[in-house]
Amino acid sequence: MPKQVDHQERRETIARALWRVVEQRGATHLTLREVAQEAGVSLGQLQHYFGSRAELLAFAMDLAGEQSALRVGRALAGLGERPHPRRVLRAMLVELLPLHADARATSRMSAAYVLEALHDEQVRARARGALLRGRAMVEQVVRQAIADGLIAADRDPVVETDLLLALTGFTTLLELDVVEPAAALTAVDRHLDRLFEVGVPRSGVDGVAG
Repeated sequence: MPKQVDHQERRETIARALWRVVEQRGATHLTLREVAQEAGVSLGQLQHYFGSRAELLAFAMDLAGEQSALRVGRALAGLGERPHPRRVLRAMLVELLPLHADARATSRMSAAYVLEALHDEQVRARARGALLRGRAMVEQVVRQAIADGLIAADRDPVVETDLLLALTGFTTLLELDVVEPAAALTAVDRHLDRLFEVGVPRSGVDGVAG
């Protein structure tokens, strides 16, 4: 009997090969031929699953997003049904920074995706939609924390969400060794401390600085 091909697994294998190309060689090498070579498949096989560079990028970004969400979930596991929102926001922010191999791959993929989005309206619409959904998740946590009295009631949830997301600007500084990881994490923690200063004291949120 011929071996059954798991098409989803094959698509994920190709997407992970794309991550490696971007991480190791940069977005300039992001061609279907380069990705096929990295994945160990022929160009024809790759094109059977992905008809264009944009289609492959979109799938790879969706997969990266799913993996990031799983890592955030694991970071919050065991903290009960409603982890403290400070922990939730910190986990989300830290995951968006290139502080470990998987996050670096995702970060560099995102940079390549943004470059593609600047010149392709379809990719731009898809990327913008994903960013809007991510931003909405952060804002929802902020709004709930305000409603629960953990963040001051006079804080504007829209502005506070924008300020939190601005911390992801550390990505470039980290990638180019301008800022050390410890310094970036300290800045994230200081900002969260100030945001939650009317809520649970820092000593009441065990382990948030690590």
